[in-house]
Amino acid sequence: MAQGPDADPEAVARKILLDALTGQARSRKELADKLAKKDVPDELAERLLDRFAEVGLIDDEAFARAWIESRQPGKGLARRALAHELRRKGIDDEIARDALDEIDPDDEAAAARVLVRRKLRSVSGLDQQKATRRLVGMLARKGYGAGMSFAIVKDELKLAGDAEMDAGDDEDP
Repeated sequence: MAQGPDADPEAVARKILLDALTGQARSRKELADKLAKKDVPDELAERLLDRFAEVGLIDDEAFARAWIESRQPGKGLARRALAHELRRKGIDDEIARDALDEIDPDDEAAAARVLVRRKLRSVSGLDQQKATRRLVGMLARKGYGAGMSFAIVKDELKLAGDAEMDAGDDEDP
């Protein structure tokens, strides 16, 4: 959509912001970057971003909470990976920390267990050490710490082994 030669720069910048906010929330930094990419003067961009924040269209705290609520259960990401993503989105460290503190450690461990259970089938033919290494590596890429990862993997491999033994007992006459 081409703007006429005498298009009001403020109206154009406002439309850029509204278009960017349609469909999903965005961080203030993402919106500032979008305005900069469209050559909106810094002073105008700051004024509009402040006004949008004032009326509640831009809220980095709400954005951080919503981001965590969608990414933690859906992707199984741990606090560390979520913190990295929020930093990339331009969320202030203190705001990110407050939002991350709302994650229940039990929910984080449960998400890690789900990830391991999903992956168990693909490592079933491997020896215990290799399976452990692959599963712990997968959790590490999702941001889980080594201590939690090893404990969960060890537990889930034991449960899977016990289940296989139980299934084998059922087959005997």
